[in-house]
Amino acid sequence: MTGTSTIDPMAFFRPKSVALVGATDKSGWSVATFNNLRVNGFAGDVYLVNPKAAQVHDTPAFASLADIPGTVDLVYVMTPIGVVPEVIRQGAELGTRHYVVLTAGYGEVGGEGAVRERELLDLAEELDVTILGPNGNGFINAADGITPYGLPIPQPLIAGSVGVVLQSGALASSVLSFAQSRNIGISLLVAMGNETVMSVTDVVRGLVADPKTKAIALFLESVRKPEEFAEVARAALEAGKPIVALKIGRSVKASRTAQAHTGALVGDDKTVDAAFEQLGVIRVVSLEDLIITAGMLAETGPLPGKRVGVVTPSGGASEIIADRAEDEGLDLPEFTAETTAKLREALPSFATPNNPLDVTGYVLLDRELMGRALQVVAADPGIDFVMMLQDLPRQTPDPQLALEMYSRNAATIRETSTPIIPVGNVLTDINETGRMIQAGSDYPQVAGGIEHGLTALGHAVRWSEMLRNHRAGRQQPPQVTAAFPDGLPERRGSWSEASAAKFLAANGVPMVPAELVSSADEAVAAAERFGYPVVVKAAVEGLEHKSDIGGVKLDLASAEQVREAVEQVLAATAGAGHAGAQVLVQPQRSGGTELLVGVVRDPAWGLTLAVALGGVWVELLGESALRVLPVAQDEVRRAIGSLRGLRVLQGARGGEPVDIDELARVVTQIGALAHELGDELVALEVNPLLVSAERIEALDALVTWAAE
Repeated sequence: MTGTSTIDPMAFFRPKSVALVGATDKSGWSVATFNNLRVNGFAGDVYLVNPKAAQVHDTPAFASLADIPGTVDLVYVMTPIGVVPEVIRQGAELGTRHYVVLTAGYGEVGGEGAVRERELLDLAEELDVTILGPNGNGFINAADGITPYGLPIPQPLIAGSVGVVLQSGALASSVLSFAQSRNIGISLLVAMGNETVMSVTDVVRGLVADPKTKAIALFLESVRKPEEFAEVARAALEAGKPIVALKIGRSVKASRTAQAHTGALVGDDKTVDAAFEQLGVIRVVSLEDLIITAGMLAETGPLPGKRVGVVTPSGGASEIIADRAEDEGLDLPEFTAETTAKLREALPSFATPNNPLDVTGYVLLDRELMGRALQVVAADPGIDFVMMLQDLPRQTPDPQLALEMYSRNAATIRETSTPIIPVGNVLTDINETGRMIQAGSDYPQVAGGIEHGLTALGHAVRWSEMLRNHRAGRQQPPQVTAAFPDGLPERRGSWSEASAAKFLAANGVPMVPAELVSSADEAVAAAERFGYPVVVKAAVEGLEHKSDIGGVKLDLASAEQVREAVEQVLAATAGAGHAGAQVLVQPQRSGGTELLVGVVRDPAWGLTLAVALGGVWVELLGESALRVLPVAQDEVRRAIGSLRGLRVLQGARGGEPVDIDELARVVTQIGALAHELGDELVALEVNPLLVSAERIEALDALVTWAAE
């Protein structure tokens, strides 16, 4: 139940006339919606419809939509649930294509409600109408002063360039209030309701195309159509519009498949993280960070790099900023000798020209000190942007003097080519004094508090790098065609390692040499061809975990040990119900680092690639790098580079470094092969993939197919 690409959301949100059906003085929703339209500057006609009252909200009312002269652009439905279809059908007959349905009792309550929601969708498709909701409060188009919204809108309603889309009507007003408290203006706020017809992705698609929107903030309970979401997220990145998302539901759920170790590394929330990272969506963990980050990016646009110069009047704040900058991966480079010399001239003699720069409390005596320091720091060639610690005043004994000071600093910010971003000390509301100073001085938005401000800056820098990579031309995922050599079993159940290895080797994945044998004599002959030591493994179709039954024997250094191992493995497989089994003989590999590379199916996002350091590192580090397929080699390279254990691969403590680019190529090939197999595949795992300076080689493999 979602919208389609034929929906024109921005036309929906710009009606020239609105009818409130079910309007009544007894309903707080009706009162709020009518007052919102009246108070916030809606210039069009507002019609009230109530068949039992000639006057509502001190305004003449109509008995039905048919009594309203002309065609209504938007019908806002507040009737009992049983009347909703009748209202929509009548409106459609009169030419109205757009509806907000406030009424609840649909899919959110299940049972009969879900049936009613399906009927509502069928009705919308039959009549070719667009519905926002049901069970939604409506929308606030602040940019155009159109506010059919069912809860009181706090004043003042500040128009700006942040588009907000929420899957929670209850939080919409809180988000709006917080944005207003920080003087962050919105272009459009939409409470989605049940998304029966119009979906989050429909609204985001409209905001991407909307010239009044520069950043998009999303509160998501779920990503209902991942493919559509990915499409609009890519469109936003192409347009250079950041999407900031607070996606709830971070708890770890069951693994995707019991057959693969990979399942333990791929949780629902980890997959969302990976998908968002690939799509350039900024994920935050609080409502405050959602609005502050979106507001900052709407103001600054992309930042040129991560080298930040900090100008502050507080030594203590400098220390906090230095710590948080390191947390966010921001660099605080030393100033150049020329910058240092100029700062010595500009600062009082007791100030030290370091980065972060504490200009000291002397700013209270020298009102131009902050501006001079900003100009010098911003001119440093080693600085990409400047963080300026300055709150808007909450009170001032001399408003004119404060206005002059903020005007000078605002002029410096506007005239300097290096971005200068004001951040406050703590997260407090901007009061009327601050609003007056900000408006009178044309001062830019001030991010709320060092903590949230540095979080927003970290997000902004990472998103900006993603945007630069995108514009530089990203690699495309490789296209492969799976080869199935003769002798492979049917594509069903779990293949033995021998079958999986044969399949992977035929498709460009480097595999350790192996021979499939049926007797101890054959095993000894194979071992002598490989050279000792060797490994003997059970080779049985449908047996996923060989080691669990004693089906793996390592470090076999003689013919006698090989014979004994074969007998033990065959006995173990027979005891597990696999009579007539064969064994696999491989050369024993040593040295290098083990990796786990696997693909499992996420129920929402589809096939997901996981890369992790294997062996003891899985338990010690407990991390993996995930990417949703398909994925290009440069993205896999970045995923490997994000692992905390990367130094092991780079040759830490005297070890020889691995060819990371070649490793990325092999992992990308595994991912491309899995993606090409599509719905047939349940899991594909290489564990371990042994990597060293000399070779990259898979030592074991698992392929599990979907049941027919």
